[in-house]
Formats: sequence, C-alpha cells, structure tokens
Amino acid sequence: MAPVFCLLLAFFMIASGNAQGPPSPGYSPSSRISSVTFNQGFRNLWGPQHQRVDQGSLTIWLDKTSGSGFKSLEPYQSGYFGAAMKLQPGYTAGVITSLYLSNNEDHPGNHDEIDIEFLGTTPDKPYTLQTNVYIRGTGDGNLIGREMKFHLWFDPTKDYHNYAILWTPSEIIFLVDDVPIRRYTRKSDATFPTRPMWVYGSVWDASSWATENGRYKADYSYQPFVGRYTNFKISGCTANSPASCRPPSASPSGSGSLSRQQVSAMNWVQRNYLVYDYCHDPKRDHTQTPEC
Repeated sequence: MAPVFCLLLAFFMIASGNAQGPPSPGYSPSSRISSVTFNQGFRNLWGPQHQRVDQGSLTIWLDKTSGSGFKSLEPYQSGYFGAAMKLQPGYTAGVITSLYLSNNEDHPGNHDEIDIEFLGTTPDKPYTLQTNVYIRGTGDGNLIGREMKFHLWFDPTKDYHNYAILWTPSEIIFLVDDVPIRRYTRKSDATFPTRPMWVYGSVWDASSWATENGRYKADYSYQPFVGRYTNFKISGCTANSPASCRPPSASPSGSGSLSRQQVSAMNWVQRNYLVYDYCHDPKRDHTQTPEC
C-alpha cells in the first residue's frame, strides 16, 4: 500500500500546487486601462452572420458554413491590447480561437504579426495557448514562426480570463490575468515588428495544423464552436500618433522593463506550463532565428 499512498500523495501535492497558480506578479497593467465595448474599438471583418454583440460583449462562432473575425477601428504602432475570453469545452480539435495583431492586409506576403491563439483540443487534453511573433513574413510559405506554447493553470472553458499583448518599441509581453508568461525583446530591427498593426480576433478552422500537427481535425458534429470575448482593453499609440506618444508600461516603475516580482511569476509559469519553445526545437534552423 505504501507505493500507492506515495503516488496519491504526490498527485495531491501536484494538484494542490497547480490549483494555487503562479506567485503574484505584484502589479496589474490592465488595472490602469479602461475597458471599451466591442463597438467602441472594433468592427466585424468577416462572417457577420456568425457574430453577436450584446451589451459590449462579443460572441463569435464557427460551423460548417463559416467562422467569424473582427478588426480594430484603427491601426497601432504600440500599445496594450487585451480581452477577457471564455473558450468552448468538449471536442474543439482543429479550431483556433484568437486575439492578435497583424498588418497582413497592408503588407500581404510580407507582414508582421503578434499572436495569442488557443489551439483546440480533444476532451481528454487541455487547451494549448500558442504565442507567436512574425517579422516581415514572406509570401512563399517560408514564414518564420517564433512559437512558445503553454498550458494554463486553470480551465479556460469555465470562466472568463484576461489575455493581453503589450507591444512597446523595445519588447513584447504576453500576459494572462496580468501574469507575464513570455517576454520577447528587441535585439535587432530584423527580429522585431516595427510597422503599424491592427488588432484582430477570430474563430476558424485550422484542421491542417492546429491540434497535434493536424492529427485531429474539426468535427462539425460538435458545432457550433463558440468564442466569447468581453472586457476589451486597447490603449496605445495609433499609427497617426505623434513621435512623443508612449505606450502603457508593463511594470509599476513605468520604465517598461518587468519588475523582479513579475519576472519571478513569469519564470514560474515557464517552469511549470511551457510545453514548446521554438528556440529549443532541434528540428528548427536557428540561423533564421538569431535572437535565440
């Protein structure tokens, strides 16, 4: 019985630790930014028949006829971009629910992008949150992705949680409930997005790659696949802002760099929930990602 008891104890300790979540980052960048309703900050981009706005919140869905996407009213050159999102439970393989920045419409085949993408899953496995950065992506299929993938310390289908991208001239920080999970720093102009981008969100069928590299596809017997968004937050410098404009700070110091407490929380997340890092992928050609 002793080995069984030890296993149960270990499981309990792991479960208890996970239930606690990360240590407090000590600062909430989102608390400094006012919420906007969907119509104050965004408009429908595609799939209008698969979008519903109610009291400033947004519901979009995918079925076998279409998905849906939305776009900000203005392009930005830096800023804080976030929303509270609630994901669909059950079988969602092949389906992407996203919040991201891009200038793909302005620079097709040569665009920049900063992504938060939830990769759909099968009921026995957790969602994967994929963060990604593209710089001047090429149109020949040779996109250089900079993916870092995470599991979460909570069930993102049970309630709304806040997800955000903070993009400044010197770094990109991805946040979950104000906890930094990834920091991508500007090491050179060649490896950092500097052109204005729009804010987008969408739910769409990415069966060819989204779930375990395409092993599991979207199954429309489970439709509709619903993404819910509320508590939108946008604060930053638009493409037409003066050069003196400064985006919000990630840290209490206002200097932009994360505090020691924020770095400690980020390190905890990466130690416990990071499941893929492009810099540590032996199959990747790292001459294409010199920042690694």
